[in-house]
Amino acid sequence: MFCKETYIQRRNELKRLVGEGVIVLFGNNESPNNYPNNAYYPFRQDSSFLYYFGQQRDGLVGVIDVDNDREWLIGDDIDIEDIVWYGSVDSVSDLAAQVGITKSAPMAKLSKICGDALAANRTIHFLPPYRHDIKIQIMDLLGLHPSKQKAAASMKLIMAVVKMRSSKTQEEIEELERAAEIGYLMHTTAMRLIKPGVTEKYIAGQIDGIAHSYGAQVSFATIFSQHGEIMHGAPSLRPLEAGRLALCDCGAETVNNYCSDNTRTMPVSGKYTQRQLDIYSIVEDCHDLVLNVAKPGVKYMDCHFAVCRLMTDRLKELGLMKGDTEEAVRAGAHAMFLPHGLGHMMGMDVHDMENLDQINVGFDEETRPILDQFGTNCLRMGRRLEEGFVVTDEPGIYFIPALIDDWRNSGHCAEYLCFDEIEKYKNFGGIRLEDDILITSDGCRFLGEKRIPYHPKDVEEFMAVAQSK
Repeated sequence: MFCKETYIQRRNELKRLVGEGVIVLFGNNESPNNYPNNAYYPFRQDSSFLYYFGQQRDGLVGVIDVDNDREWLIGDDIDIEDIVWYGSVDSVSDLAAQVGITKSAPMAKLSKICGDALAANRTIHFLPPYRHDIKIQIMDLLGLHPSKQKAAASMKLIMAVVKMRSSKTQEEIEELERAAEIGYLMHTTAMRLIKPGVTEKYIAGQIDGIAHSYGAQVSFATIFSQHGEIMHGAPSLRPLEAGRLALCDCGAETVNNYCSDNTRTMPVSGKYTQRQLDIYSIVEDCHDLVLNVAKPGVKYMDCHFAVCRLMTDRLKELGLMKGDTEEAVRAGAHAMFLPHGLGHMMGMDVHDMENLDQINVGFDEETRPILDQFGTNCLRMGRRLEEGFVVTDEPGIYFIPALIDDWRNSGHCAEYLCFDEIEKYKNFGGIRLEDDILITSDGCRFLGEKRIPYHPKDVEEFMAVAQSK
């Protein structure tokens, strides 16, 4: 938790931006696995509730009456039965005081607050819910069926939250740096363990353990696979094979729930083959291009397409693409190899604020994504960069057999793709390199004091030294 003044300032700014009405921010509840007392899933507080109210306890709701400048922390105190099993916790009034709120009340009070506001025809602002128990609670409070709640969510509140959470303060940047430190340990552990015969699942399990040991938990389900062409390839019990590539995409959350997200692609045998280096060097140069062009005022969509043009030029040199680069990119031919966007916003959520709809978070009026073009429709971030933004830089090249067959059979972008040569890479897999970058006053920089090796020679040397110990 940050200092009390941080949360007071945040709520005051939220009141100023929203302007009127009653703001209701729901915290999360426990999520049991297969029966109520088996809280197998680790508790994760809602990020926006955490941003404004700072408390990690389940079963809380924050209320801000903008018109009357009143604030409540709503929740029921823990009873003796729970104390016996889980230990004593602070009272709701104590939790409220810790973040600068003078009023607390049991959950029953929320019905009266909302009922009085509805009776007075006042606006009740809430964010789009994503958990079913909260949807049921909103239905009970406001009479809105869950199917109508996303549309009824307050756009004024959404845009205020996006505006505030997009630019990171110094104390948030420090938390993100801590997350990057844990991410470094996770990835370098993978580099130490990768060798033929070790299973994907074993390495992923070791990685996840580091996140839990040094922070709160992983920031998303760890991706570790020899099938790097599968964007979200879950680790399997498959042993690593000599000559293959292993793609590791993982990150950690700090105890204050700020995230890291990095990807590395490593040679199982410890050395890249020449064919692997040919593709790797393209991804490496695309990754590094972003470091030179991303700065305040630049649209991240323009960074994305700069990467697409560079990738197309280099793939043409390898005989995998052909034709005019600009026309090929305009037609979306590059999406055969890069079917996702260059990156996304990051902070308290690894895809920061994605529950508020990526259109609202990653775009503005001049950068709306092209939703009807394969690849471009997966852009998560296109808006103009501002100082304090944290975004991921994650280009990749993938050879997806089903996609290759589909485009070849349909003739899609055939004037730009050399299918006979592409066929030879069907067993290649995929390569992605990802780092988290902070937009500074005049450019950008990596997050994390220690750089996870990614230049090929550095990766090979690190693996050789780490595995010799």
